[in-house]
Formats: sequence, structure tokens, C-alpha cells
Amino acid sequence: MRPDHRVGMNLCSKGGLTIMLLLLVIWLLGGCSSPKTFDSWSKSATAVHVVRPGDTLYSIARANNIDYRQLARWNNIRDPNLIYVGQRIRLTPPPAGSSVAPVASVTSRPASRSASPSRPSATKSASSRPPVTPATSPSASGTTGSVAPVAWQWPATGKVLRTFNAADPSRRGIDIAGNLGDPVMAAGSGEVVYAGSGLPGYGNLLIIKHNQRYLSAYAFNQSLLVGEGAKVTAGQRIATIGRNGNKPPALHFQIRIDGEPVDPLRFLPPR
Repeated sequence: MRPDHRVGMNLCSKGGLTIMLLLLVIWLLGGCSSPKTFDSWSKSATAVHVVRPGDTLYSIARANNIDYRQLARWNNIRDPNLIYVGQRIRLTPPPAGSSVAPVASVTSRPASRSASPSRPSATKSASSRPPVTPATSPSASGTTGSVAPVAWQWPATGKVLRTFNAADPSRRGIDIAGNLGDPVMAAGSGEVVYAGSGLPGYGNLLIIKHNQRYLSAYAFNQSLLVGEGAKVTAGQRIATIGRNGNKPPALHFQIRIDGEPVDPLRFLPPR
């Protein structure tokens, strides 16, 4: 073989190797940006924080590992040094395609206010603390540990097709039989903190926050009848039963405590 032919083949093989390495890097990067799962979503901060006396935007951000400037953007808070008791702070980005939350019109007293407002630090860490002095209040301590119990109800009327099994990722709740379009009811009163199909493996999903510890989830719905931020009462129709792929129509129902799935049959009343 002539030397120039050998050089040409060597260059081609090096070029092919370079292309293969580039494709491998792109594939690995794609894997790193996989969609957020329900587990990671529920184990992170609950989706909404209701401001209590003594709270600051910084303390809320640090407790949930979020940069307070990002938290301010998500909630359209123009003055990071001023939040109000009872104000609802979104702890996750607004759904894709929606605008940021409007500024809440709150008439209650401030939860915190700096003695002399100043510009927050320019660093980008959640631990970068703005100069805020929280207001003190007799109710700011000693009351955050109590969590009101949830009066649970069955979310659907059909029989249980599959029971809970903590060792099986597909059985982190129960499957309740039904017909397409049958009503799905809220298992307890609370607020809808997620409504959509962005969490893989759950189809059209609703998540209700009942208190600071308890969430309930309703998966594979045919249609959703309420949206994020809706206040619902136990027994209220919130969705209609759909199906998971080619499986028979059923509601997949979960209860989670501090983000961890538990057996719903431990909480639902006997039939």
C-alpha cells in the first residue's frame, strides 16, 4: 500500500473516532438532563410554603436549598426584604409556558422587614444572606411542630386491584378499579400543588398537599378537573379515571409522608 493511502486511512479512522466520542458525550449529557421524577419532586421541598411570623425569604430559601433570588423571581417578589404572614411562596418553578406568579395582594402585617433596606448580595449561592432582621412574634415559636390530622376518604369506589409494595417501584400506592370517565374524588381537603403530565410514569397526575407532611397523588387520569392552586375539599370531584397504557382503567393512588410513599390502606377507612 502506498504511504499516502495509509495516511489517508489513518486520518479517516481518527475522524471516525472523534465523531464517536462526540456522540457519546452528547448521549451522556442527555442522560444527565432527564426529567424530574415524582420521587425527587416529593422529597424536595413541598411545592408551596405559607409564610409564618418570623420567616424571611432567605430562611425559606435556605431551608429548601433554593437561591433566594430565584425564589423571588418565581413569585414575582420585587423586594426580597419584605414578605407577609399568610403569603403563599411557590417553591418550584412555574409550569412551562405559564407566567410567574402575580404579586399577592396581602393586607396582613409583614413577617420580616430589614431595619434599613439595602440591596441583596450579588453572589449566587443560596447561603448568601440578604440583610434581613425577622420580626418577632409570640406565635413565631412553639407552634410549627403540630400537624393537623387528615380525615381520609376513598378517592374512587372500585375494588383494589393492586396493593402497596414498598420494594416494587410500580406499587408505591394502590390501584383502584373503575370505568373510563368515572369520578376521582379528593381523599382529603387541601390544595392542588401539581396538575399535569410532566412527571414521567404517572400520566395525567394530580397532587394534593393536605398539610406540611402529607401529600396524596392521583395518577393516570383521563381528565383533570382542577388546576394548581385550587383549594379542594374531601370528596370533591377532581379528575376522571383513565388508564395506564393497555391496562384496564384504574386510578393509581398514593399517600406520601415527608415525600416517602406509605400504604394508603393504613389510612383509608374500612369499607
